[in-house]
Amino acid sequence: MSNNSFQVARLVNDHERSAFNSGSVPLDNYFKQQVSQDVRRRVTACFVALTEDQQISGYYILASASVLLSDLPLVLSKRLPRYPTVPAIRMGRLAVDNKFKGIGLGGALLTDALTRSIRSEIAAYALLVDAKDEPAAAFYKHHGFLELPSQPLKLFIPLATVTGIAPLR
Repeated sequence: MSNNSFQVARLVNDHERSAFNSGSVPLDNYFKQQVSQDVRRRVTACFVALTEDQQISGYYILASASVLLSDLPLVLSKRLPRYPTVPAIRMGRLAVDNKFKGIGLGGALLTDALTRSIRSEIAAYALLVDAKDEPAAAFYKHHGFLELPSQPLKLFIPLATVTGIAPLR
């Protein structure tokens, strides 16, 4: 299946979600039963990877968030304004259908999420993720994410490091 090409688009009502199966019951149930309500209420945005025949092969969720300045590593927080929180974007969920696992689609969806976060006209310091377990945390660490010191399954990546823009000093 590695010769498939994918298009990433916002989830719309016409997308068929019932056949999606990532192997994670919570991720699958959320995608099939809850995501439309969250999108309609504007508490999240959902993006899907589509095959040429419009089959959903993966998805991720983005929402606005913040991180406590005191939760960031000291080496990073000392360079930021002394506000209690720092604006961020949270990737709440990321899942790939079992039929498309092992071809790099998860990394491609993560790259798409980072690109959308960087292109946003609303300022955000970092992209945050809540890893569901250690293997998920390892996936994000492989892609450059850092642990929040007091919460090892909450990871972040400063968006300035992704864009190559040096932070102002």
